[in-house]
Amino acid sequence: MKNKLLPFLIISSSLIFIIRLFWVQLINIDDVKLSNKNSVEKVYNYPERGYIFDRNDKLLVENEPFYDLMIVPSELKSIDTTEFCKILKIDKQLFLDKIKKAKNYSRIKPSVFLSQISKKDYAIIQEKLWKYDGFSVIKKSNRNYRLNSASNILGYISEVNDYEIKDNSYYESGELIGRQGIEKAYEEQLRGVKGVNYFQKDNFNRITGKYKNGIYDTIFKSAKDINLTIDLDLQVYGDSLMINKFGSIIAIEPQSGEILSLINAPSFDPNLLIGRDRSKNYIKLKNDTIGKPLFDRGLQGQYPPGSTFKLINGLIALEENIITSKTRISCNEGHYYSKNRFMRCHCKPGTSNDLNTAIYNSCNTYFATIYKNTLNKYSNSKEGINKWNNHVKSFGLGNYLGYDHPLGRPGLIPDSKYYDKWYPNNRWRAATTISNGIGQGEILTTPIQLANITAIIANRGWYKTPHLVKKISNDSIDFKFTEKKYTSINAIHYKKIIDGMFDVIEKGTAQNSKINGIDVVGKTGTAENFIKIKGKRSQLTDHSIFIGFAPKENPKIAIAVFIENGYWGTRWAAPIASLMMEKYLKKEVKRKYLENYILNGNLMQEYLKPYTKNNFSINE
Repeated sequence: MKNKLLPFLIISSSLIFIIRLFWVQLINIDDVKLSNKNSVEKVYNYPERGYIFDRNDKLLVENEPFYDLMIVPSELKSIDTTEFCKILKIDKQLFLDKIKKAKNYSRIKPSVFLSQISKKDYAIIQEKLWKYDGFSVIKKSNRNYRLNSASNILGYISEVNDYEIKDNSYYESGELIGRQGIEKAYEEQLRGVKGVNYFQKDNFNRITGKYKNGIYDTIFKSAKDINLTIDLDLQVYGDSLMINKFGSIIAIEPQSGEILSLINAPSFDPNLLIGRDRSKNYIKLKNDTIGKPLFDRGLQGQYPPGSTFKLINGLIALEENIITSKTRISCNEGHYYSKNRFMRCHCKPGTSNDLNTAIYNSCNTYFATIYKNTLNKYSNSKEGINKWNNHVKSFGLGNYLGYDHPLGRPGLIPDSKYYDKWYPNNRWRAATTISNGIGQGEILTTPIQLANITAIIANRGWYKTPHLVKKISNDSIDFKFTEKKYTSINAIHYKKIIDGMFDVIEKGTAQNSKINGIDVVGKTGTAENFIKIKGKRSQLTDHSIFIGFAPKENPKIAIAVFIENGYWGTRWAAPIASLMMEKYLKKEVKRKYLENYILNGNLMQEYLKPYTKNNFSINE
């Protein structure tokens, strides 16, 4: 009998628990929807937002206390409005607007009157709050960004708006939500889950105790800390190199896909977007129509890749058996491909290039020719360009890469449908699209796509989706960031391209990027740059581009540098990339002459040219 009693008790208790849970969740709707009960006050318990560290456990983002001033309109009494506004540092109209909004929400429930009051201002308010019935203070925490860097990576937090409250039942008025960057992408992990306590109130709106002895109360679930893939020292160093320059530096660890730096210039102090001055500071940043600090050039900027794209066309030509590494193509000073089609080449007249010399001499004629021959291999131009398009897209181009950041643009890799729209009745051929052979024409890429291409070449044909989060406490990162993705190009072809990239540094267009003791490979690029002002299209100074990785064997860092209006790849982008690689691999930079050249470099006059040239005000 005793042996049967224990199982009976366990089963009975389990059944009672299940029935009670079923009753709470599905049957007793009135008790679950406690927010509709005027006699019940709901008080939330908020977990501290998760901390953010770099890959080496250096703290990037922490929390600091702030205070929300709450209001219950039904408890308001006559007050000295002038004195009250002076204490809060607000004007009377804002005071009246806040009162109206609170009454529209509820006359008997508390709502936020003024949010994110600093510790200093709270000390002043606290002394006189007793004079103002209906007002109380709730302590919360806000972000403190410990460095003036990585604002484009981290994002910021701010109050939820009415649309977000409507779309997501988790949030209520006055609560904070992640915006942009990691704060937005990992909002659920960083916020945790708030707990709630329900209190019974009497007819005079006074709390008399826990509602139903607290059976509906919940405790909060702690937020999760996050380690980024970013190397803080490298990020800060890259920021210093980009002073007085517009553009982006993106470095990736090739074998893991971890983003080591994601530098956007110009940038801003992330602390500008916290606290009560957030809206005012945001408007100032948004109104900077020249620097555009809120525009993440590395993720959103779509530019022609220039000569860096020749490497892709070389790989496709090898895969399609259009060339071998020994195939030679003669180069003239200028080369006609068909009627009215002309492309200038920088090689000396009569030069004959194979793949290796074509890469380190950046021969336009060579790569335009192999592009045309690749398309002409097929029965018609449509089939040829679609085959080419499929190869290119296997490198992650022409689409969002799927990284863990909410910003981005797909770029453009044209196919036959694209050209059919521009040239009806099939009036286009391979020669019509010849600029694609040298990374100009209709092709658009983002700097992070260029960095990923570099990682693919370093890995000899595969990549892992670039990502910014390395580790989440008590959790794991998404599987898609650990999965290998392969291009359509056989691995045997990459060595030929890498050898050419090595010679770019050793004897080609980027000899100023050598690092003692480290074999660097890379490719310079120059992209045409056009701007439209008042409806008029004007050509400006070309963009400077460089992609590369190091060391040549067992690469540790792959990098793309894009400098707007930077003339040509060797002038700015290549040396900046070289310094970044030296800093990461050697932990210090010994080429002070090169470092000082970059640190003191200033391109601001280039960025102001279109405004001064056209004789109208920058703020117009």
